Amino acid sequence: MSSSDDDDNNHSGEEYLFKIVIIGDSAVGKSNLLSRYARNEFNPHSKATIGVEFQTQSMDIHGKEVKAQIWDTAGQERFRAVTSAYYRGAVGALVVYDISRRTTFDNVGRWLDELKTHSDTTVVKMLVGNKCDLENIRDVSVEEGKSLAESEGLFFMETSALDSTNVKKAFEIVIKEIYDNVSRKVLNSDSYKAELSVNRVTLASNGDGSKQGGTFSCCSR
Repeated sequence: MSSSDDDDNNHSGEEYLFKIVIIGDSAVGKSNLLSRYARNEFNPHSKATIGVEFQTQSMDIHGKEVKAQIWDTAGQERFRAVTSAYYRGAVGALVVYDISRRTTFDNVGRWLDELKTHSDTTVVKMLVGNKCDLENIRDVSVEEGKSLAESEGLFFMETSALDSTNVKKAFEIVIKEIYDNVSRKVLNSDSYKAELSVNRVTLASNGDGSKQGGTFSCCSR
């Protein structure tokens, strides 16, 4: 998949590849969130995903090419069999529930615990209340979603894969936050600073002081 000279390329900082996982109960719309973001497609009759599926998306941040490899649980969550390999190396996660089914919201804690158990790095996490087009049968309020996100230190957003509301924004916030975290880490490392001074390169920091826990919802009145 990737060439063995990746390590040689990485120090140039020209390209980044981040693994992001989408987790949550069955039928909350994980696959449709991914297909809406990656291909701008929505399949109302989508079957549970079988086999590992991921899409790679690129975005430009401060002139750098940043690629996100976004993984879908592949239907394994129906059998409570999402494996540690799925989480390995993930630096971002969308934890998804369906605003019209409270049980999917009640299970968010279990998914967060699983993520904590299996992930080996700091993970940027966003709580996603999907299907906000189903306002008429809403079972979880925006306030409850916000409150859970605040208590767990997560970003929060309500989305609709059906009508595209906030889907792109949700993924992009996670990707940008990962990039900012990595940049801060890299900038603080002595070897990188030494390399910069040798190469006479200066990196402008964007002084916007990004913070965890932003709240975005599509359906609040």
